[in-house]
Amino acid sequence: MKASLTPQIIPLVAESWADYALLDSGHGRKLERYGKVVVDRPEPQALWRPTLPESAWAKAHATFTDSGGEDSETGKWRIHQDVAEAWPVTWNDIQFICRLMSFRHMGLFPEQLTHWQWVNEKIKSAGKSAGRPLNILNLFAYTGAATLAAAQAGAQAGVTVTHLDASKKAIQWGKDNQEASGLQDRPIRWICDDAKAFVAREIRRGRKYDGIILDPPKFGRGPDGERWQIEEDLAPFLTDCASLLSDDPSFMILTAYAMRLSSVTLGGLMADVTAGKGGSVDYGELLIRQETGDRFLSTSLYARWSR
Repeated sequence: MKASLTPQIIPLVAESWADYALLDSGHGRKLERYGKVVVDRPEPQALWRPTLPESAWAKAHATFTDSGGEDSETGKWRIHQDVAEAWPVTWNDIQFICRLMSFRHMGLFPEQLTHWQWVNEKIKSAGKSAGRPLNILNLFAYTGAATLAAAQAGAQAGVTVTHLDASKKAIQWGKDNQEASGLQDRPIRWICDDAKAFVAREIRRGRKYDGIILDPPKFGRGPDGERWQIEEDLAPFLTDCASLLSDDPSFMILTAYAMRLSSVTLGGLMADVTAGKGGSVDYGELLIRQETGDRFLSTSLYARWSR
């Protein structure tokens, strides 16, 4: 039985919440509020004109200057107002610690709000019907937003979450988020490893997972210099991940920031690797709704299988 593939692209829209808002975008930049901190960052998808006047953009606490390409290491933050070294952003009683980091990041990708909600709901539903503890795997897991959403949802279902990232710094950041959220008692395995090597070992061990979350970069290196290139590695890697799904799995979700691919491609690949498992596959873009101008900003692509 093959998973049914939705015949159309489905956009998933992240709305503003109390601690985050996309205030404006345009001329290759975006203006956002993380908690009480407003930042002005590059955004290559924002080809239109800004909605707000320059005076509104001038109120940003910090601006990331970019003198190179999309992943340039030559940019830096210019601080206009005092910004704490770290500050909290809260969603659904989960607290994320934000910082002004290189590569223009803050340690949180708010466009993935819809994924956190979806994972949260899937785990609650699967936990009730499975009658057994669920095992969730989060790969390329960064600072752990999806990990904590899964752990929080699994409080009554005995969920164990395996969080894997190649960066020791990101893993410690995730642990700090866990402590700040008061989720220290939730069973989370924190692992620093190369994703491909780890998945290959899990296959040999015969370990199985009820849900798998993947957020691979376009290009990356493992702890020992292992190479990752999404166009070359994604298809065989996703096939390996699908083989880790249990006999009664709930979901597998993939996010990709490599916009050279298409969501149709990701959806077709997801349907291919989950063939025989039934269920359905959705695919499309992750969007953030802007607070002004009735505008949506496209940030990434996704495909997700569930049953």
